[in-house]
Amino acid sequence: MNLDRVNEIIDTYRADRTNALAILQDIQREYNYLPRETLELAAQRLGITPGEIYRLATFFKAFSLQPKGEFMCRVCLGTACHVRGGPRILETLERELGIRAGQTTVDGKFSLEVVRCLGACALGPIMVVNEEPHAYISPDKAISLIAQLAAGKVEQAEAPAVQPAARAPVDLSSVPPAG
Repeated sequence: MNLDRVNEIIDTYRADRTNALAILQDIQREYNYLPRETLELAAQRLGITPGEIYRLATFFKAFSLQPKGEFMCRVCLGTACHVRGGPRILETLERELGIRAGQTTVDGKFSLEVVRCLGACALGPIMVVNEEPHAYISPDKAISLIAQLAAGKVEQAEAPAVQPAARAPVDLSSVPPAG
Protein backbone atom coordinates (compact mmCIF):
# COMPACT_ATOMS: atom_id res chain seq x y z
CA MET A 1 0.00 0.00 0.00
CA ASN A 2 1.32 3.40 -0.99
CA LEU A 3 1.19 5.62 2.08
CA ASP A 4 2.20 8.84 0.32
CA ARG A 5 -1.43 9.99 0.20
CA VAL A 6 -1.80 9.36 3.94
CA ASN A 7 1.29 11.48 4.58
CA GLU A 8 -0.22 14.24 2.43
CA ILE A 9 -3.44 14.11 4.46
CA ILE A 10 -1.55 14.27 7.75
CA ASP A 11 0.62 17.12 6.43
CA THR A 12 -2.54 19.05 5.51
CA TYR A 13 -3.32 19.13 9.23
CA ARG A 14 0.33 19.84 10.18
CA ALA A 15 0.46 16.49 11.99
CA ASP A 16 -1.48 18.06 14.85
CA ARG A 17 -2.92 15.40 17.13
CA THR A 18 -5.96 17.58 17.89
CA ASN A 19 -7.00 16.96 14.27
CA ALA A 20 -6.90 13.18 14.60
CA LEU A 21 -10.62 12.74 13.84
CA ALA A 22 -10.46 14.92 10.73
CA ILE A 23 -7.38 13.02 9.58
CA LEU A 24 -9.15 9.68 10.05
CA GLN A 25 -12.18 11.00 8.15
CA ASP A 26 -9.99 12.04 5.23
CA ILE A 27 -8.13 8.73 5.23
CA GLN A 28 -11.42 6.84 5.19
CA ARG A 29 -12.72 9.04 2.38
CA GLU A 30 -9.58 8.14 0.41
CA TYR A 31 -9.62 4.35 0.99
CA ASN A 32 -13.30 3.77 1.86
CA TYR A 33 -12.17 2.31 5.18
CA LEU A 34 -9.24 2.65 7.60
CA PRO A 35 -6.52 0.16 6.61
CA ARG A 36 -4.27 -0.99 9.44
CA GLU A 37 -1.16 0.50 7.83
CA THR A 38 -2.77 3.92 7.64
CA LEU A 39 -3.74 3.84 11.31
CA GLU A 40 -0.23 2.86 12.35
CA LEU A 41 1.29 5.65 10.26
CA ALA A 42 -1.21 8.18 11.61
CA ALA A 43 -0.42 7.19 15.20
CA GLN A 44 3.31 7.49 14.57
CA ARG A 45 3.05 10.85 12.78
CA LEU A 46 0.64 12.31 15.37
CA GLY A 47 2.74 11.17 18.32
CA ILE A 48 0.02 9.06 19.88
CA THR A 49 -0.09 5.37 20.67
CA PRO A 50 -1.63 2.90 18.25
CA GLY A 51 -4.14 2.15 21.01
CA GLU A 52 -5.32 5.76 21.03
CA ILE A 53 -5.81 5.86 17.27
CA TYR A 54 -7.64 2.51 17.32
CA ARG A 55 -9.82 3.78 20.17
CA LEU A 56 -10.92 6.68 17.97
CA ALA A 57 -11.37 4.47 14.92
CA THR A 58 -13.53 1.96 16.78
CA PHE A 59 -15.53 4.36 18.96
CA PHE A 60 -17.19 6.26 16.14
CA LYS A 61 -19.63 4.27 14.00
CA ALA A 62 -18.75 6.40 10.97
CA PHE A 63 -15.36 4.67 10.79
CA SER A 64 -14.80 1.20 9.42
CA LEU A 65 -11.83 -1.12 9.78
CA GLN A 66 -13.25 -3.37 7.06
CA PRO A 67 -13.34 -2.48 3.35
CA LYS A 68 -16.64 -1.00 2.22
CA GLY A 69 -18.22 -1.15 -1.19
CA GLU A 70 -17.83 1.46 -3.88
CA PHE A 71 -21.47 2.38 -3.18
CA MET A 72 -22.41 2.72 0.49
CA CYS A 73 -26.20 2.33 0.69
CA ARG A 74 -27.75 3.54 3.94
CA VAL A 75 -31.43 2.85 4.48
CA CYS A 76 -33.20 4.93 7.10
CA LEU A 77 -35.37 3.01 9.55
CA GLY A 78 -36.21 5.94 11.81
CA THR A 79 -39.84 6.21 12.88
CA ALA A 80 -41.10 8.24 9.89
CA CYS A 81 -39.23 6.11 7.35
CA HIS A 82 -40.21 2.91 9.15
CA VAL A 83 -43.94 3.63 8.95
CA ARG A 84 -43.59 4.73 5.32
CA GLY A 85 -41.99 1.47 4.19
CA GLY A 86 -38.32 1.60 5.17
CA PRO A 87 -38.25 -2.09 6.18
CA ARG A 88 -39.59 -3.08 2.72
CA ILE A 89 -36.80 -1.05 1.10
CA LEU A 90 -34.22 -2.83 3.24
CA GLU A 91 -35.66 -6.29 2.48
CA THR A 92 -35.72 -5.48 -1.24
CA LEU A 93 -32.09 -4.35 -1.23
CA GLU A 94 -30.96 -7.38 0.78
CA ARG A 95 -32.69 -9.66 -1.70
CA GLU A 96 -31.46 -7.74 -4.76
CA LEU A 97 -27.84 -7.48 -3.58
CA GLY A 98 -27.67 -10.91 -1.96
CA ILE A 99 -26.33 -9.49 1.31
CA ARG A 100 -27.66 -8.52 4.73
CA ALA A 101 -27.38 -5.12 6.37
CA GLY A 102 -23.81 -4.62 7.56
CA GLN A 103 -22.31 -6.62 4.69
CA THR A 104 -20.58 -5.87 1.38
CA THR A 105 -21.16 -7.65 -1.90
CA VAL A 106 -18.47 -10.12 -3.00
CA ASP A 107 -17.50 -7.88 -5.92
CA GLY A 108 -16.96 -4.94 -3.54
CA LYS A 109 -19.49 -2.82 -5.39
CA PHE A 110 -22.17 -2.33 -2.71
CA SER A 111 -22.31 -2.13 1.09
CA LEU A 112 -25.63 -1.98 2.89
CA GLU A 113 -26.25 -0.34 6.25
CA VAL A 114 -29.23 0.58 8.39
CA VAL A 115 -29.37 3.96 10.07
CA ARG A 116 -31.91 5.01 12.67
CA CYS A 117 -32.46 8.54 11.39
CA LEU A 118 -31.02 10.67 8.62
CA GLY A 119 -32.82 13.81 9.78
CA ALA A 120 -34.89 13.99 6.60
CA CYS A 121 -38.16 12.64 7.94
CA ALA A 122 -40.32 14.62 5.51
CA LEU A 123 -38.54 12.91 2.60
CA GLY A 124 -39.08 9.35 3.83
CA PRO A 125 -38.61 6.71 3.14
CA ILE A 126 -35.10 7.81 2.27
CA MET A 127 -31.92 6.05 1.29
CA VAL A 128 -28.51 7.67 0.96
CA VAL A 129 -25.97 6.27 -1.49
CA ASN A 130 -22.54 7.58 -0.58
CA GLU A 131 -23.53 11.19 0.11
CA GLU A 132 -26.46 11.43 -2.34
CA PRO A 133 -29.97 11.28 -0.80
CA HIS A 134 -32.71 9.41 -2.66
CA ALA A 135 -36.02 10.54 -1.21
CA TYR A 136 -39.47 8.96 -1.47
CA ILE A 137 -37.83 5.66 -2.38
CA SER A 138 -39.98 2.61 -3.08
CA PRO A 139 -38.88 -1.00 -3.52
CA ASP A 140 -39.12 -0.63 -7.32
CA LYS A 141 -37.15 2.62 -7.26
CA ALA A 142 -34.51 1.00 -5.04
CA ILE A 143 -34.08 -1.86 -7.54
CA SER A 144 -33.84 0.63 -10.40
CA LEU A 145 -31.30 2.73 -8.50
CA ILE A 146 -29.10 -0.30 -7.80
CA ALA A 147 -29.22 -1.28 -11.48
CA GLN A 148 -28.28 2.26 -12.52
CA LEU A 149 -25.41 2.40 -10.04
CA ALA A 150 -24.11 -0.97 -11.22
CA ALA A 151 -24.25 0.32 -14.81
CA GLY A 152 -22.43 3.53 -13.86
CA LYS A 153 -25.48 5.80 -14.14
CA VAL A 154 -26.68 7.62 -11.03
CA GLU A 155 -30.15 9.14 -10.85
CA GLN A 156 -30.80 12.24 -8.77
CA ALA A 157 -33.24 12.23 -5.88
CA GLU A 158 -36.80 12.79 -7.06
CA ALA A 159 -38.96 15.66 -5.95
CA PRO A 160 -42.29 14.73 -4.38
CA ALA A 161 -45.33 14.66 -6.65
CA VAL A 162 -46.99 17.29 -4.46
CA GLN A 163 -44.79 19.97 -2.93
CA PRO A 164 -45.65 20.84 0.67
CA ALA A 165 -47.08 24.33 1.13
CA ALA A 166 -44.57 27.00 2.13
CA ARG A 167 -44.83 28.11 5.72
CA ALA A 168 -45.25 31.73 6.67
CA PRO A 169 -42.32 33.26 8.56
CA VAL A 170 -42.68 33.22 12.32
CA ASP A 171 -42.79 36.61 14.02
CA LEU A 172 -40.52 36.44 17.06
CA SER A 173 -40.67 40.17 17.88
CA SER A 174 -42.86 39.58 20.95
CA VAL A 175 -40.54 36.96 22.44
CA PRO A 176 -38.47 38.44 25.26
CA PRO A 177 -34.69 38.05 25.02
CA ALA A 178 -33.08 35.17 26.95
CA GLY A 179 -31.63 35.88 30.36
